[in-house]
Amino acid sequence: MAINSIFGISASGMSVEMTRVDVATRNIANSHATRGVDGKSYVPLKVVSTAIAAQNFQSQLAAFANGEIPGAAKIQEIVELNVAPRMVHEPGHPDADAQGNVAYPNVDLLTEMLTLTEASRVYEANVQAFNAAKSMAMRTLDIGGHK
Repeated sequence: MAINSIFGISASGMSVEMTRVDVATRNIANSHATRGVDGKSYVPLKVVSTAIAAQNFQSQLAAFANGEIPGAAKIQEIVELNVAPRMVHEPGHPDADAQGNVAYPNVDLLTEMLTLTEASRVYEANVQAFNAAKSMAMRTLDIGGHK
């Protein structure tokens, strides 16, 4: 595996984890919003990621041709979660319905906090792998330069 592939794989992992952090914080920040500037209720989001697979030489060439690195992570899509809103009885709220219920986004705060923790740990692991590869590359240059 080329050293550039190692850097690319680590960098792609860091990028995916940063997106997961961004989406989780957006979900948490909007968990008490009854409606956005567009007037619609916020719908919680989730990041779906995958690894770029290459089982044979032909698929590796195709991945490289598309600017992808086999083994790297990529975001497949960011999907809206299909969950019913969380209904809270607040008759005095301006967004209350006829029964006095207010619809809030159904954000599971525990899941979002776990996502933040996990994404942080995976990001740190990718940084360590990146730094280890950088250290190995520097040592390789040192070996070739000293007599």
